[in-house]
Amino acid sequence: MQLDLRRLFEGDEQILPFVFALDLSDVQQWGDRPFQAPVKISGQATNRAGIVTVRYAADYLLSGNCARCLEPVEQKKHQEFTHTVVRKLNQQQDDDYIVCEDGVLDLDTVAQDDILLELPIRMLCSEDCKGLCPGCGVNLNEEPCRCRKEVDPRLAALAQLLDDEN
Repeated sequence: MQLDLRRLFEGDEQILPFVFALDLSDVQQWGDRPFQAPVKISGQATNRAGIVTVRYAADYLLSGNCARCLEPVEQKKHQEFTHTVVRKLNQQQDDDYIVCEDGVLDLDTVAQDDILLELPIRMLCSEDCKGLCPGCGVNLNEEPCRCRKEVDPRLAALAQLLDDEN
């Protein structure tokens, strides 16, 4: 979405609301496409004392597989973002501002960058997920491991002592 901020910069308007859907279905993360439905973006651009501020919220459903147990996971996300937009900078470069010389802001690119930077490094079904057994591959959240535990030969004498006590 191209957001025309020229009337805000000129002071003709004070508030410019916007609502749109952002399609991120082509984005790949974790070897999968986590955005199955469009991201809902809603917010407003405001001019306050000559400073244009863009505030918006992004609501979406994140889909993927748990990084530990490989079970499907879906998480609803709500994130809020704020940016200050200027026509030009007096200094060399400042990452605190978005420069919009022609007064038209490409909100699709801004929102996509914001959302992708906030994605988790990996998705988990729960923080205490036990994952898969590396030996037998069983999901340790659902059942105990079926692997036969091999005793280190150096510790066999200690294992024998424990067996004798039982």
